[in-house]
Amino acid sequence: MKRISLVLAAVLLAVAQGVAAHGGAKHDDGKAEMDDREQMPWGIAGDAADAVHTVSIGMSDAMHFTPDLIRVHQGETVRFDVRNDGEVMHELVIGTADVLAEHAALMKRFPNMEHSAPYMIHVPPGTRGEIVWTFNRSGEFDFACLIPGHLEAGMVGRIEVATE
Repeated sequence: MKRISLVLAAVLLAVAQGVAAHGGAKHDDGKAEMDDREQMPWGIAGDAADAVHTVSIGMSDAMHFTPDLIRVHQGETVRFDVRNDGEVMHELVIGTADVLAEHAALMKRFPNMEHSAPYMIHVPPGTRGEIVWTFNRSGEFDFACLIPGHLEAGMVGRIEVATE
């Protein structure tokens, strides 16, 4: 019995540490501090003053982004005006398919985890948010809503970044 209690205590401590590691940050308005800029495989946080155009993206409770295909050129800074037309929380996270799948799995394990990065925006129903991103890498990238169940329901899109 003593051994079971010790094992249970160790497991609970490990889970609590995992939650704390992801629970300290939070979803925010999607606006990154400029010192949060980190080069990612799909680009880097942009400066709104450098945005060459705005792409409006709608999110719906039908688990769909409109549009779900975006084409930009390498080197462009794009302002994404993200609007939640639904009645439930949605988010938009830009990344590679592997990174998005890994993040989605983590969100399933910790559904109340709070997080924030310049390539993601958490948008309550009936509101809008903004991401400004510089696509300084060419390739095909993805965006998705990683709230548990939304990705699986097909709430995904694609960004094609063409070389100039």
